[in-house]
Amino acid sequence: MADNVVLRNLKMLDGTSVDIVVENRRIIDIASSGTATGEHIIDYKNKVYVSSGWIDMHVHAFPEFDPYGDDIDEIGYKTGVTTIVDAGSTGADRIHDLAGNSKKSKTNVFAFLNISRIGLKRVDELSDLSLLNKEELKRAAKENNDFIVGLKARISNSVVGGNDIEPLKIAREFSKETNLPLMVHIGSGPPDINDVLDLLEKKDVITHFLNGKSNNLFDEEGKPLPKFLKAMERGVHLDVGHGNASFSFKTAEQAKKHGIHFNTISTDIYRKNRLYGPVYNMASVLNKFLCLGYSLKEVIDAVTVHAAAWLNKPELGRISKGDIANLTLFSIEEDETIDLVDSEGEHRKTDQRVEVKGVVINGEYNEC
Repeated sequence: MADNVVLRNLKMLDGTSVDIVVENRRIIDIASSGTATGEHIIDYKNKVYVSSGWIDMHVHAFPEFDPYGDDIDEIGYKTGVTTIVDAGSTGADRIHDLAGNSKKSKTNVFAFLNISRIGLKRVDELSDLSLLNKEELKRAAKENNDFIVGLKARISNSVVGGNDIEPLKIAREFSKETNLPLMVHIGSGPPDINDVLDLLEKKDVITHFLNGKSNNLFDEEGKPLPKFLKAMERGVHLDVGHGNASFSFKTAEQAKKHGIHFNTISTDIYRKNRLYGPVYNMASVLNKFLCLGYSLKEVIDAVTVHAAAWLNKPELGRISKGDIANLTLFSIEEDETIDLVDSEGEHRKTDQRVEVKGVVINGEYNEC
């Protein structure tokens, strides 16, 4: 890439058109449309949107683990996502390896530390409480404090086995000791979802909050559970975490009907659901929320502004002179009807789709 690049005639979400000049990794100018000059000009002719670089709050980016693993850049910048947050693939035993991998990748990476020291080496990692080692977790968190953004607890029956709610109680204790918030995966019970909600505090993240399982956050009539509403009042953060089995159109429609709004949209992407669906990539997940009737701004804010705010890294959620350039370039295409499928096998049709055109990642332009 040239030292000076002009991205000309880009559309902002507010409808304005701009030129963005990137030099020595940083945004050095945001100029009126068609006016900026530089060494290398790429003209998007007002057909392409620009946002700050997309952030995926829930991925699995440790390729050695199967089934929940993938390569960082395959689920990162190559799909239009400039920052990923690994959602507990590794615990204290392997977090150093994940951090090392991130330094060799283009995509920006942060991580939730699995409360089980083995992470997703096996998928019932919370069924053996002896693997929840407080001292090892505290050591790993301290040694990787610039990389770890929280702790991950997968609280569903297939993970906790006969331990019911006890792993989450231990996770709460770990959270207090490290001052790190929790990301809690919810799914089939036991434990009962109400017992899970009782333990969540401000800034904790519920991921998979739109799953269609019987132990979800809505009652049989589709109304939000009272304890769910109270958790939201306390400031618990709602993350989509689509995944293989954790996003339901019907649940999402119930949430929208009752004014329950996502904070962040994430993919829960890994190799299998990237290659064979139903996730594929972030753009594919965003299409589903556009299909549900959310505005483009609401959808893009969920993978930029709101994710950056939760991470306490506002520079990742804005386009501003002087910042290191992390940008996603995308169009909205309406030339064909496409089929969208959720994790339950439910289908929806839409004429509108997001198509990623390129990214600028830490000042480097890449076509997608």
